[in-house]
Amino acid sequence: MTLFGYGITTKAIAQKFGNCKIFDDKFSALTIDKQGNEFHPSENFDPEVMDLEVTSPGIPPSHALIQKAKHLVSEYDLFAPDMPFSIWISGTNGKTTTTAMTQALLEKRGSKAGGNIGTPLANLDIDASIWILETSSFTLHYTHIASPNLYILLPITPDHVSWHGSFEAYEKAKLKPLDTMQEGEIALIPEQYADYPTMAMKITYNSAEDLAAYFDFDINKLHFKEPFLSDALLAMAANKILFDETDYDTINQFEIGAHRVEEFRDAKNRLWINDSKATNADATIAALSSYHDKKIFLILGGDDKGADLSALFEVLKDLDVEVFTIGSNSDKLIALTTAIGKTAHACQTLENAVIMIDTHYHNDAIALLSPAAASLDQFSSYAERGKDFMHFVKSLR
Repeated sequence: MTLFGYGITTKAIAQKFGNCKIFDDKFSALTIDKQGNEFHPSENFDPEVMDLEVTSPGIPPSHALIQKAKHLVSEYDLFAPDMPFSIWISGTNGKTTTTAMTQALLEKRGSKAGGNIGTPLANLDIDASIWILETSSFTLHYTHIASPNLYILLPITPDHVSWHGSFEAYEKAKLKPLDTMQEGEIALIPEQYADYPTMAMKITYNSAEDLAAYFDFDINKLHFKEPFLSDALLAMAANKILFDETDYDTINQFEIGAHRVEEFRDAKNRLWINDSKATNADATIAALSSYHDKKIFLILGGDDKGADLSALFEVLKDLDVEVFTIGSNSDKLIALTTAIGKTAHACQTLENAVIMIDTHYHNDAIALLSPAAASLDQFSSYAERGKDFMHFVKSLR
């Protein structure tokens, strides 16, 4: 078996099967491990002598390995013959939370969660009753064989445009499972895709209220507000569809993960919010909705991958907000903020932004890190960005 890239996905495959040929740009010479796995520089790949290539999902279609491959499949395709009943969860924002919430509800039914949420398919138990898979657009782009039994699609907004080449291509990847689903299977999707052709039964929604009405859920019995309310309702919908069960107690015990609208206070008892996981404009808009009646000191910036941020700045027009910019798109953000008549502060780094906000902060305000951009221009991950943010704030005196 040939593997492209040596990340979490392909490492697990190599460890499970052994005797794999692995091609990665970071290898400069051939080496072999104890399981017989061979590690080759990318330029040594010869498509004429390979009969199956499995790619790491993050490798873009433009990469030479992908361009040369003749038998390319995804991790999902590789395990399709052994995949148990599967729930795939995708969309732009909220898929990690929705996947974790669904697992919390279905764990007693023998489910296992994985995919993009952290556990590669090679490490999942094939004897589990259900696989709940957080599914990225990268994986979907390369998947041609595998198909979900239940597909839960959160709203699609522009993201990963540079990887896919266009928003339309990104959107097409997210809708791709509908092409292969069969009669008797169910797709829970946004209303705007109601006319998308599929053999699966479609249940559509526009809002949390739509979901509550369709499945007869009582929103007042839930402890979540947006952006997590819709995530909870989608997870509950999976439980309702499969087992006709409504479990308010279990879902209300679910704790939201770190770096997503995570509130904490500094030494002066001022409220700060760590929303480092907001790597696109739509996630930031969702976070802002919870604080629209406050004065907001908003930290924006990073690698926005060329995304159109106009929708975000339309929202900011109507808010009492000051913007503090960091990262590689700082100049772009300064121009957009100035254009809507709001105050912008060029901070360059996250630490500088925290220090500057400290001098402006008053008790009627909130300070929000919700960057609307990826972190890799200055950090190893959104998690490192969030941890550093909390450290800088807690160091204020």
